[in-house]
Amino acid sequence: MDYLPLFLDLRGRRVVVVGGGLVAERKIDLLKAAGASLCVVSPALTARLAARRDAGELEHRAHAFAADDLDGARLVIAATDDREVNRAVAAAAEERAIFANVVDDLELSTGILPAIVDRSPLMVAISTQGTTPALARHVRAQIEIALDESLGRLARFCAAARGRIKAGVRDLAARRRFYDWLLGGPVAELVRHGREAQAQQRLDDELAGVAARADGRSVSGSVAIVGAGPGDPGLLTLKALRALQGADVVLHDRLVSREILALARREAQLVEVGKSGAAHSVAQEHINELLVEHARRGRRVVRLKGGDPLIFGRGGEELEHLKRHGVAFEVVPGITAALACAAYAGIPLTHRDHSSAVRLVTAHCRESVEATDWRSLTDSRETLAVYMGVAMLGTLRRELVRHGRPATTPVAIVENGSRPEQRVVLGTLATIQALAARHAVVAPALLIVGPVARLASQLHWFGAPPLVAAEGDLERRVLASKAPAAPPAAHARKRTAA
Repeated sequence: MDYLPLFLDLRGRRVVVVGGGLVAERKIDLLKAAGASLCVVSPALTARLAARRDAGELEHRAHAFAADDLDGARLVIAATDDREVNRAVAAAAEERAIFANVVDDLELSTGILPAIVDRSPLMVAISTQGTTPALARHVRAQIEIALDESLGRLARFCAAARGRIKAGVRDLAARRRFYDWLLGGPVAELVRHGREAQAQQRLDDELAGVAARADGRSVSGSVAIVGAGPGDPGLLTLKALRALQGADVVLHDRLVSREILALARREAQLVEVGKSGAAHSVAQEHINELLVEHARRGRRVVRLKGGDPLIFGRGGEELEHLKRHGVAFEVVPGITAALACAAYAGIPLTHRDHSSAVRLVTAHCRESVEATDWRSLTDSRETLAVYMGVAMLGTLRRELVRHGRPATTPVAIVENGSRPEQRVVLGTLATIQALAARHAVVAPALLIVGPVARLASQLHWFGAPPLVAAEGDLERRVLASKAPAAPPAAHARKRTAA
């Protein structure tokens, strides 16, 4: 480690900036925000710095740099484009044991300014020890995205409560657990949403509960119903990522990808509670009970569901159960399969020339198929996105055609949408069942029915090109399979004649 990271208190302390150009402007903005008493040494100033001088915000010495300009300074920044001047600044600083930052000159510097993420009073400084400033800026941009703007409010909230927490939770290990709960649970969420009065009440209730328990543990936990998206970890929302990284327990669906589960906090307990069309490994009632049980043990629970939790995901039932049992919860939406699978297959669900509406339909069991109003699904200008429809593909095809959808309507099946193994199969209502069988399509897969489906052949951009039957080949096979069986000899003569 060539440089020691250090935060300096410059409030009211003298800092000298040598140079009066645009680079000096940027450094002065930063120093002024830190409360420094500024002296600028430069024969000339930019208009903006001159305005600051006239407003009494800084002292201006309108001459070339002299060593005695550094007398009484705690820090100096050389921001000129003249290396000889910068060298003189560095030498004078060394003589006076003052740290010097020479902009873009690591050799002359005894201190460097990091890239900063400001969530005051929370501050994050990023440095490559002066070797690659562009990389520091790149990392800063990523951290800016990852750190919620509300963290400053949360830091001030915690600072105000610090004394009461210390008095109410005396055991150090218990206090650490309490802060884990405070920073990752419902109080932090309330602060994030601007509901600080409710956050204060929740904190007070929790402190009262801790006082009533000998082990000092928090009384109640919380549940986040989180959408994991269709599989690509890059489609996980920032809020979902924060929930995963703060979770004590993650109850996840069977199809949530390993890559997404790997983003959970290392200490989190991962529990698979997935269900499949063939067999329900964990009953929904039991999942509901697990959510309440873990929350009542003071844990931060994430119920991680594929796609969006409130679209054909039974998330609503889980929310009702949590509400009935007085468990605090929040919902983190996810990118639902219809949106993601269509996008990754190059299929616009709506298109000015082909589709003016989208309808989301589920066909995961016979009961849902029987309850479907098929006549309402026959509008040729409407795209159908059918969830969990592979097992019922024959019924879907038959009912749509029977109620008015043309057998020539384009259909796409997107299997494992957004994942590296994604496959897209293109056909029509007449051919799609045979195509799915030919290519051994399995869940998870989304069906897209409507004219927009054919655009996948032109607009595909992710994974392998769509699988399409040879022109006319599959249609002939399907029609032949529906015709009465001909005697072998007649069939042979017919082929010969053809």
